[in-house]
Amino acid sequence: MKIGFIGLGVMGRPMAGHLIAAGHELLLHRVKPTSQQLVDQGGKALASAREVAEAAEVVILMLPDTPDVELVLFGKDGVADGLGRGKLVIDMSSISPVATKDFAARIEALGSDYLDAPVSGGEVGARNRALTIMVGGRPEVFERARPLFEAMGKNITLVGGAGDGQTAKVANQIIVGLTIEAVAEALSFARKAGADPAKVREALMGGFAASRILEVHGERMIKRTFEPGFRIRLHRKDLSLALDAARVLDLSLPNTAATQQLMNAAIALGDGDRDHSGLIRTLEVLAGDTP
Repeated sequence: MKIGFIGLGVMGRPMAGHLIAAGHELLLHRVKPTSQQLVDQGGKALASAREVAEAAEVVILMLPDTPDVELVLFGKDGVADGLGRGKLVIDMSSISPVATKDFAARIEALGSDYLDAPVSGGEVGARNRALTIMVGGRPEVFERARPLFEAMGKNITLVGGAGDGQTAKVANQIIVGLTIEAVAEALSFARKAGADPAKVREALMGGFAASRILEVHGERMIKRTFEPGFRIRLHRKDLSLALDAARVLDLSLPNTAATQQLMNAAIALGDGDRDHSGLIRTLEVLAGDTP
Protein backbone atom coordinates (compact mmCIF):
# COMPACT_ATOMS: atom_id res chain seq x y z
CA MET A 1 0.00 0.00 0.00
CA LYS A 2 0.96 3.64 -0.36
CA ILE A 3 1.15 4.92 3.20
CA GLY A 4 1.75 8.46 4.34
CA PHE A 5 3.48 8.77 7.71
CA ILE A 6 3.71 12.09 9.56
CA GLY A 7 5.45 12.23 12.93
CA LEU A 8 8.88 10.62 12.81
CA GLY A 9 9.94 11.00 16.42
CA VAL A 10 11.18 8.44 18.96
CA MET A 11 8.13 6.23 18.38
CA GLY A 12 7.25 7.11 14.80
CA ARG A 13 10.65 6.31 13.30
CA PRO A 14 10.70 2.59 14.15
CA MET A 15 6.98 2.25 13.39
CA ALA A 16 7.52 3.69 9.91
CA GLY A 17 10.56 1.46 9.47
CA HIS A 18 8.49 -1.66 10.15
CA LEU A 19 5.98 -0.62 7.48
CA ILE A 20 8.79 -0.21 4.95
CA ALA A 21 10.17 -3.62 5.95
CA ALA A 22 6.69 -5.11 5.40
CA GLY A 23 6.84 -3.96 1.78
CA HIS A 24 4.72 -0.82 1.87
CA GLU A 25 5.62 2.36 -0.02
CA LEU A 26 6.05 5.17 2.51
CA LEU A 27 5.49 8.86 1.82
CA LEU A 28 7.02 10.96 4.58
CA HIS A 29 6.64 14.52 5.80
CA ARG A 30 8.84 16.39 8.30
CA VAL A 31 11.93 14.27 7.61
CA LYS A 32 14.81 15.40 9.84
CA PRO A 33 18.42 14.17 10.10
CA THR A 34 17.32 11.67 12.78
CA SER A 35 14.81 10.12 10.36
CA GLN A 36 16.85 10.35 7.15
CA GLN A 37 17.50 6.59 7.33
CA LEU A 38 13.84 6.02 6.38
CA VAL A 39 14.50 7.75 3.06
CA ASP A 40 17.64 5.63 2.65
CA GLN A 41 15.44 2.55 3.18
CA GLY A 42 13.09 3.60 0.38
CA GLY A 43 10.73 6.16 1.90
CA LYS A 44 9.97 9.30 -0.11
CA ALA A 45 10.07 12.73 1.55
CA LEU A 46 7.33 15.16 0.52
CA ALA A 47 7.04 18.88 1.23
CA SER A 48 3.60 19.05 2.85
CA ALA A 49 0.94 17.02 4.60
CA ARG A 50 -1.39 17.79 1.68
CA GLU A 51 1.02 16.19 -0.79
CA VAL A 52 1.28 13.12 1.43
CA ALA A 53 -2.52 12.77 1.58
CA GLU A 54 -2.88 13.25 -2.19
CA ALA A 55 -0.39 10.47 -2.95
CA ALA A 56 -1.26 7.99 -0.20
CA GLU A 57 -4.07 5.49 0.33
CA VAL A 58 -3.62 5.65 4.09
CA VAL A 59 -2.20 8.50 6.19
CA ILE A 60 -0.80 7.67 9.65
CA LEU A 61 -0.14 10.39 12.23
CA MET A 62 2.15 9.96 15.26
CA LEU A 63 2.28 13.43 16.83
CA PRO A 64 2.80 14.83 20.35
CA ASP A 65 -0.52 16.46 21.27
CA THR A 66 -4.05 17.42 20.23
CA PRO A 67 -3.14 20.83 18.71
CA ASP A 68 -0.40 19.18 16.62
CA VAL A 69 -2.87 16.69 15.16
CA GLU A 70 -5.43 19.40 14.45
CA LEU A 71 -2.83 21.55 12.68
CA VAL A 72 -1.52 18.70 10.52
CA LEU A 73 -5.04 17.59 9.62
CA PHE A 74 -6.78 20.91 9.07
CA GLY A 75 -4.12 23.62 8.83
CA LYS A 76 -2.87 25.20 5.61
CA ASP A 77 -1.72 22.47 3.18
CA GLY A 78 -2.88 19.93 5.73
CA VAL A 79 -3.97 16.33 5.30
CA ALA A 80 -7.64 17.28 4.81
CA ASP A 81 -6.72 19.34 1.74
CA GLY A 82 -5.40 16.22 0.01
CA LEU A 83 -8.03 13.67 0.98
CA GLY A 84 -10.71 12.13 -1.17
CA ARG A 85 -13.29 9.38 -1.10
CA GLY A 86 -12.02 6.00 0.09
CA LYS A 87 -8.85 7.20 1.77
CA LEU A 88 -8.07 6.40 5.39
CA VAL A 89 -6.58 8.50 8.18
CA ILE A 90 -5.16 6.67 11.21
CA ASP A 91 -4.18 8.83 14.18
CA MET A 92 -1.79 6.86 16.41
CA SER A 93 -0.98 9.87 18.58
CA SER A 94 -2.25 10.11 22.18
CA ILE A 95 -4.72 13.00 22.21
CA SER A 96 -8.10 14.14 23.55
CA PRO A 97 -10.94 11.63 23.07
CA VAL A 98 -13.38 14.54 22.72
CA ALA A 99 -11.34 16.23 20.00
CA THR A 100 -10.87 12.87 18.29
CA LYS A 101 -14.62 12.45 17.79
CA ASP A 102 -14.74 15.88 16.15
CA PHE A 103 -11.73 15.13 13.92
CA ALA A 104 -13.27 11.81 12.84
CA ALA A 105 -16.55 13.49 11.88
CA ARG A 106 -14.76 16.18 9.86
CA ILE A 107 -12.60 13.66 7.99
CA GLU A 108 -15.56 11.37 7.29
CA ALA A 109 -17.49 14.36 5.91
CA LEU A 110 -14.80 14.52 3.20
CA GLY A 111 -15.55 10.93 2.16
CA SER A 112 -12.53 9.40 3.92
CA ASP A 113 -12.41 6.96 6.85
CA TYR A 114 -10.87 7.60 10.27
CA LEU A 115 -9.43 5.46 13.04
CA ASP A 116 -7.91 6.56 16.33
CA ALA A 117 -5.27 4.01 17.28
CA PRO A 118 -3.02 5.20 20.11
CA VAL A 119 -0.28 2.86 21.27
CA SER A 120 1.40 1.68 24.46
CA GLY A 121 4.79 0.05 24.84
CA GLY A 122 7.20 2.94 24.51
CA GLU A 123 10.28 3.08 22.35
CA VAL A 124 11.18 -0.54 23.14
CA GLY A 125 7.76 -1.74 21.99
CA ALA A 126 7.99 0.37 18.84
CA ARG A 127 11.43 -1.02 17.97
CA ASN A 128 10.41 -4.63 18.67
CA ARG A 129 7.03 -4.56 16.87
CA ALA A 130 5.46 -5.26 20.24
CA LEU A 131 3.16 -2.25 20.68
CA THR A 132 -0.28 -2.52 22.21
CA ILE A 133 -2.67 -0.74 19.83
CA MET A 134 -6.06 0.48 21.06
CA VAL A 135 -8.41 1.32 18.19
CA GLY A 136 -11.59 3.35 17.85
CA GLY A 137 -13.66 3.31 14.67
CA ARG A 138 -15.94 1.22 12.52
CA PRO A 139 -15.24 -2.56 12.43
CA GLU A 140 -14.91 -2.75 8.62
CA VAL A 141 -12.38 0.10 8.62
CA PHE A 142 -10.46 -1.59 11.44
CA GLU A 143 -10.22 -4.80 9.39
CA ARG A 144 -8.87 -2.81 6.44
CA ALA A 145 -6.12 -1.41 8.65
CA ARG A 146 -5.36 -4.59 10.59
CA PRO A 147 -2.36 -5.67 8.40
CA LEU A 148 -0.73 -2.29 9.06
CA PHE A 149 -1.27 -2.62 12.80
CA GLU A 150 0.14 -6.15 12.73
CA ALA A 151 3.34 -4.79 11.17
CA MET A 152 3.83 -2.51 14.19
CA GLY A 153 2.31 -4.27 17.20
CA LYS A 154 1.06 -7.46 18.81
CA ASN A 155 -1.87 -6.74 21.13
CA ILE A 156 -4.37 -5.08 18.78
CA THR A 157 -7.89 -4.39 20.03
CA LEU A 158 -10.89 -2.65 18.50
CA VAL A 159 -12.23 -0.98 21.64
CA GLY A 160 -15.31 0.69 20.15
CA GLY A 161 -16.34 3.70 18.10
CA ALA A 162 -14.47 6.90 17.30
CA GLY A 163 -12.61 8.21 20.35
CA ASP A 164 -12.75 4.94 22.29
CA GLY A 165 -9.16 4.09 21.38
CA GLN A 166 -8.05 7.38 22.92
CA THR A 167 -10.18 6.72 26.00
CA ALA A 168 -8.45 3.36 26.45
CA LYS A 169 -5.04 5.04 26.07
CA VAL A 170 -5.88 7.65 28.72
CA ALA A 171 -6.92 4.82 31.06
CA ASN A 172 -3.61 3.08 30.29
CA GLN A 173 -1.66 6.22 31.13
CA ILE A 174 -3.46 6.62 34.44
CA ILE A 175 -2.40 3.10 35.44
CA VAL A 176 1.17 3.49 34.17
CA GLY A 177 1.69 6.91 35.74
CA LEU A 178 0.32 5.96 39.14
CA THR A 179 2.27 2.69 39.16
CA ILE A 180 5.53 4.44 38.28
CA GLU A 181 4.87 6.86 41.13
CA ALA A 182 4.18 3.95 43.51
CA VAL A 183 7.38 2.14 42.50
CA ALA A 184 9.35 5.38 42.91
CA GLU A 185 7.91 5.88 46.41
CA ALA A 186 8.67 2.28 47.40
CA LEU A 187 12.29 2.38 46.21
CA SER A 188 12.82 5.83 47.75
CA PHE A 189 11.48 4.48 51.03
CA ALA A 190 13.78 1.46 50.86
CA ARG A 191 16.83 3.61 50.24
CA LYS A 192 16.00 6.13 52.97
CA ALA A 193 15.42 3.27 55.43
CA GLY A 194 18.91 1.94 54.73
CA ALA A 195 18.05 -1.10 52.60
CA ASP A 196 19.54 -1.83 49.18
CA PRO A 197 16.84 -0.78 46.66
CA ALA A 198 18.12 -3.33 44.13
CA LYS A 199 17.66 -6.17 46.62
CA VAL A 200 14.27 -4.83 47.68
CA ARG A 201 13.17 -4.78 44.04
CA GLU A 202 14.49 -8.32 43.57
CA ALA A 203 12.44 -9.51 46.55
CA LEU A 204 9.29 -7.70 45.40
CA MET A 205 9.52 -9.17 41.92
CA GLY A 206 8.74 -12.56 43.46
CA GLY A 207 5.60 -11.38 45.22
CA PHE A 208 2.20 -9.78 44.63
CA ALA A 209 3.78 -6.37 43.99
CA ALA A 210 5.50 -7.70 40.87
CA SER A 211 4.68 -5.80 37.69
CA ARG A 212 6.19 -4.93 34.35
CA ILE A 213 6.75 -1.40 35.65
CA LEU A 214 8.59 -2.62 38.74
CA GLU A 215 10.67 -4.83 36.44
CA VAL A 216 11.57 -2.28 33.74
CA HIS A 217 11.19 1.14 35.33
CA GLY A 218 12.32 -0.05 38.73
CA GLU A 219 15.58 -1.14 37.13
CA ARG A 220 15.92 2.26 35.45
CA MET A 221 15.43 3.96 38.81
CA ILE A 222 18.12 1.84 40.45
CA LYS A 223 20.61 2.17 37.58
CA ARG A 224 19.78 5.89 37.11
CA THR A 225 19.20 5.42 33.38
CA PHE A 226 16.69 8.12 32.50
CA GLU A 227 17.20 8.52 28.75
CA PRO A 228 13.65 8.83 27.46
CA GLY A 229 11.62 5.95 26.30
CA PHE A 230 8.66 8.17 27.18
CA ARG A 231 9.22 11.71 28.44
CA ILE A 232 7.76 13.04 31.68
CA ARG A 233 6.30 16.07 29.90
CA LEU A 234 4.41 13.83 27.47
CA HIS A 235 3.06 11.69 30.29
CA ARG A 236 1.94 14.84 32.08
CA LYS A 237 0.04 15.76 28.91
CA ASP A 238 -1.75 12.40 29.01
CA LEU A 239 -2.73 12.85 32.66
CA SER A 240 -3.99 16.33 31.79
CA LEU A 241 -6.24 14.68 29.19
CA ALA A 242 -7.56 12.39 31.92
CA LEU A 243 -8.25 15.26 34.30
CA ASP A 244 -9.87 17.40 31.60
CA ALA A 245 -12.23 14.53 30.76
CA ALA A 246 -12.88 13.85 34.45
CA ARG A 247 -13.98 17.45 34.91
CA VAL A 248 -16.53 17.06 32.10
CA LEU A 249 -17.71 13.74 33.56
CA ASP A 250 -17.88 15.05 37.16
CA LEU A 251 -15.48 12.26 38.08
CA SER A 252 -12.93 12.38 40.89
CA LEU A 253 -9.43 11.12 40.02
CA PRO A 254 -7.50 12.19 43.13
CA ASN A 255 -4.38 10.10 42.66
CA THR A 256 -4.16 11.00 38.97
CA ALA A 257 -4.23 14.66 40.01
CA ALA A 258 -1.50 14.10 42.63
CA THR A 259 0.75 12.30 40.16
CA GLN A 260 0.25 15.05 37.60
CA GLN A 261 1.34 17.59 40.22
CA LEU A 262 4.46 15.54 40.89
CA MET A 263 5.17 15.60 37.15
CA ASN A 264 4.70 19.38 37.20
CA ALA A 265 7.39 19.50 39.89
CA ALA A 266 9.68 17.25 37.83
CA ILE A 267 9.35 19.58 34.85
CA ALA A 268 10.00 22.61 37.07
CA LEU A 269 13.21 20.88 38.21
CA GLY A 270 14.32 20.51 34.57
CA ASP A 271 13.46 16.83 34.19
CA GLY A 272 10.65 17.13 31.65
CA ASP A 273 12.63 15.44 28.88
CA ARG A 274 13.80 12.55 31.07
CA ASP A 275 12.08 9.17 31.01
CA HIS A 276 9.02 8.99 33.24
CA SER A 277 10.91 6.61 35.53
CA GLY A 278 12.90 9.76 36.43
CA LEU A 279 9.96 10.75 38.61
CA ILE A 280 11.93 9.17 41.44
CA ARG A 281 14.33 12.13 41.27
CA THR A 282 11.50 14.48 42.22
CA LEU A 283 10.62 12.41 45.28
CA GLU A 284 14.29 12.39 46.27
CA VAL A 285 14.47 16.19 46.00
CA LEU A 286 11.34 16.50 48.17
CA ALA A 287 12.95 14.21 50.74
CA GLY A 288 16.29 16.05 50.62
CA ASP A 289 17.89 12.73 49.73
CA THR A 290 19.25 13.05 46.18
CA PRO A 291 21.92 10.39 45.48
